[in-house]
Amino acid sequence: MNRNDKDFVVQNIRAQYTVKENTELDELRALDAKVKRPANIFAYVFGSIGAVIMGSGMSLVMTDIGTTLGIENAMLPGIIIGIVGLAVACVNYPIYKNILTSRRKKYADEIVSLSDKIMKNEK
Repeated sequence: MNRNDKDFVVQNIRAQYTVKENTELDELRALDAKVKRPANIFAYVFGSIGAVIMGSGMSLVMTDIGTTLGIENAMLPGIIIGIVGLAVACVNYPIYKNILTSRRKKYADEIVSLSDKIMKNEK
């Protein structure tokens, strides 16, 4: 191991045991995460639900699960369920953008003022 690699390893280990100061940049990152996290969580959960619904409809159409469930002709219910799941997946992105836009408006002043403060301190 050369000298630079040793220094890098030592600094990483040392950083784990030193007390970290909460800087303005950390606050800015936390605010950015506070804006994006709820929209991302919603999009992942809602999109997954849509995919499961669509997959259920596809399974009814393509397999014999419908006869196992007691549905004599599973084609029509499977298509309807698949279209509902597809619709849920399609409206996911516009809803995500709407949530993200509203949260950006809510926190915009705070983020801009903090970023201006950070940029002035660097000059």
